[in-house]
Amino acid sequence: MVVAMAISGIGPASAQKTVLPAGAHRVGTALPRVAARIARGAPLRITAFGSSSTEGAGASSRSASYPSRLQEALSARLAGRVEVLNRGVGGEDADDMALRLPAVLAEKPDLVIWQTGTNDPLRNVPLARFAAETTSGIVMIRTAGADVMLIEPQLCERLQSTPGADRYRLALRRIGTELNVPVVRRFDLMKNWLDKGLVTGAALMSGDGLHMADAGYAMLALEVAREILQGALPPGTPAKGREALGTHSVWR
Repeated sequence: MVVAMAISGIGPASAQKTVLPAGAHRVGTALPRVAARIARGAPLRITAFGSSSTEGAGASSRSASYPSRLQEALSARLAGRVEVLNRGVGGEDADDMALRLPAVLAEKPDLVIWQTGTNDPLRNVPLARFAAETTSGIVMIRTAGADVMLIEPQLCERLQSTPGADRYRLALRRIGTELNVPVVRRFDLMKNWLDKGLVTGAALMSGDGLHMADAGYAMLALEVAREILQGALPPGTPAKGREALGTHSVWR
């Protein structure tokens, strides 16, 4: 199957601003460490951090998880100088991940891709605490010298039937805008894929109403790879420069 993909942007900031510590907000290139390492031809270590969507629940095998697919996509573009560590643990919420983040950073990643916000509404984690722990985690990641990206919750039956679940997704978008953190808008991407007939619901999602399936993870990995390569470019890079980094790639 060949799937053409489009890049989603980051929405406008909320009128309600987060109070940030000095130096937490970055301007310019969204992924400066990644950009520097790519420019030098240096190896790139990426940690996929999150819950079951990162671990690969719903996939037919570990190799079909999005982190495994991401390593394939980036290695093809960056001549194999990429290592993607899968540090997803199913069922975790923001409280759990806050406790686990120091161990993740001890592995000295260049980039942390943080998938979060799915289990928190299901477990009734207060929205304010979720936002505070996410913001603190981003600051911790950057203080350790790594770049960070966020992946928002998925489009799925379980979350659609959970009152207030959309507030966690919107909180991630607001945090991303305010802290200059790229956010992979998974919800919008999945809706677009289905609306355009790029994938069937049965191929996109597993049967549990919560987790993605092989095709969904493959498509997500391509989008994350594209976001990484775009995030390594400085603002105002001409369209030709973006195309050279694979913004019109396809997943086979």
